[in-house]
Amino acid sequence: MSRAAFFGGHDGLLCDLDGVVYAGAGPLPGAVEALAALRDRGVPVGFVTNNASRPPEAVAEHLRDLGVQADPQEVFGSAPAGAALLEETLQERLGRSTGRVLVVGSDYLRGLVAERGHTVVSSAAERPDAVLQGFDPGIGWAQLAEAAYAVNAGAAWVATNLDLSIPRAEGVAPGNGALVAAVGQATGTMPAAAGKPEPHLFRLAAGALGLARPLMVGDRLDTDIRGANSAGIDAALVLTGVDTRDSARRAPAADRPAWIVADLTALLADAPAREDDSRG
Repeated sequence: MSRAAFFGGHDGLLCDLDGVVYAGAGPLPGAVEALAALRDRGVPVGFVTNNASRPPEAVAEHLRDLGVQADPQEVFGSAPAGAALLEETLQERLGRSTGRVLVVGSDYLRGLVAERGHTVVSSAAERPDAVLQGFDPGIGWAQLAEAAYAVNAGAAWVATNLDLSIPRAEGVAPGNGALVAAVGQATGTMPAAAGKPEPHLFRLAAGALGLARPLMVGDRLDTDIRGANSAGIDAALVLTGVDTRDSARRAPAADRPAWIVADLTALLADAPAREDDSRG
């Protein structure tokens, strides 16, 4: 398919998921239609998500169930980024990249860690070298307590992401960052973190899709917009999730988007004046 420019000359779309394409299990208004129209124009689309609870295959299947064309190779998540950071941390601490890891997160995250050669343990009593924490809706007090015991005993601590909240169909719910903060209150420390707003995921996605001038669209200033800005990628805030026009205008420079749009259908039109241009 031929490469087409859109929204002011961008050559591809990097798109957040929660609060942008869907909230919970259902699509947001206009999202499916907008993504289909961009694909029809020949615009490459990649999905960049901090949700570490599901493998790319499951995310792509969910998108296809909603009517969005998606392949697993187009899904870029924070779980692999977290596993890579875990290995860097172990190498620095222990001189080796694998070890005993207490995974506080989904079955997918545990499986990913095991596949990379680590020994996955389930309690602090098993003396893990590190704790890797990622979002899963089934996490409870017992798992958070084991993480705190392990960190207080000297284990390294890595988080896939630090989103404080997550948009759901019912409203806004606590995200991985809120669960991390609970462990932080018990340990007096905070983990090293992968995923957005670190620039790695954005650059990885852009490189994998062969994009020279991508546009990142997300609903969070502190992850999507900050991360895109740090990676040197243009960013648009969509008003279907967490942040608002007012919060964007009050944000520090590192968190300000180039554009603010109501929903994904705005990407089908020409780009309006940039927000930073309009501030004078």
